[in-house]
Amino acid sequence: MMENTLFDYSPIVGREPIRWPGGARVAFYVGLNVEHFTVDRPSTSINEATAALVPDPLNYGWRDYGPRVAIWRVMEVLDRHGIRASVLLNADVCERYPQIIEEGNARDWAWLAHGKNNSTLQADVGDERAYLTEVVETIEKATGQRPRGWLGPALTETFRTPSLLAELGLGYVLDWTNDDQPYRLNVPGMLSVPYSLELNDLGIFTMHGRSGGDFVQLVKDQFDQLYAESAESGRVMALALHPFVIGQAFRAKYLDQALEYIAGHDGVWLTTSDEIAEHYAGTGRS
Repeated sequence: MMENTLFDYSPIVGREPIRWPGGARVAFYVGLNVEHFTVDRPSTSINEATAALVPDPLNYGWRDYGPRVAIWRVMEVLDRHGIRASVLLNADVCERYPQIIEEGNARDWAWLAHGKNNSTLQADVGDERAYLTEVVETIEKATGQRPRGWLGPALTETFRTPSLLAELGLGYVLDWTNDDQPYRLNVPGMLSVPYSLELNDLGIFTMHGRSGGDFVQLVKDQFDQLYAESAESGRVMALALHPFVIGQAFRAKYLDQALEYIAGHDGVWLTTSDEIAEHYAGTGRS
C-alpha cells in the first residue's frame, strides 16, 4: 500500500486561527483557466461522440471560443467588481494569444504555471524537470513575472512535481483540493492553497447540467457557509472559471451576479492566490 507523504493529516478544528489582512474573514480569489488545446489530441469536450476525431471542430471550436471571444467578456465582469484574476496559464498561450497577456498585465493579474497546454497531462511529459523549466521560463519571459504557483492540467502532478517546482522558485500548488485553508506540504518551501473542483464552472455546467441561476445560488451558499465559519479563523474561497464555459453570452450575467454578492460583503479580501500564499507563508506557521 502506497502512503501519501506529501502532506500530513490536520483537522481544521485544531489549528491556530488564521487572520487575513485588514481583519477580513474570507480571502476570495478567482482562478481563471487560460488555456491552449492542440488540434490533434482529445481533451475537455462537450460532446464525447466526436472527441477522438482529428480534427474535431465541434469540441475544439467550443474550447477555442475562450481566447477568441469569451475571455474578453469575463474581463469586463471582473473589472466591474475590482477583481484581479489568478490566471492558471498554459505556457503555449504566451505565444499564441499575446493580447491576453498584455491585457492581463495591464490589470495586474497573477500568473500561475498551468503546464504547456491543456492537451498534455503532467504524467505524460517525459523529462519533468526540463519540461517544468521550459514552462516556467516561457511564462516569465512573456509576462515579466516568474510564476509563484502551479495548477497541473486537469490537476495532474507526479510525486516529484512539488519538489521540482520548489527548485524553480515556486511556492505553492493548487492541485490538492482538500482544505479551506492553506497548509504546508512536506516539501520545504511549498504550500497547498485551496482550489475547487465543485465550485468550478466546468463541472457545474457541463458535467452536472446546472443552470445559471443554480450557479449563482451555489456561489452564495459556499460563501455564506465559509463566512459563518470564518468568525473564528479565516477561510479561503476559490472560484474556478474557464472562459469558454462561464464566458458564453447566456452565462456571463450570472457570473456578474455571483461576484456582486461576494464583493458586496464587508470582511472579504478580494485578492489573488499569490497574495494568499505570501500572507500565509509570512505568518511562519508550521
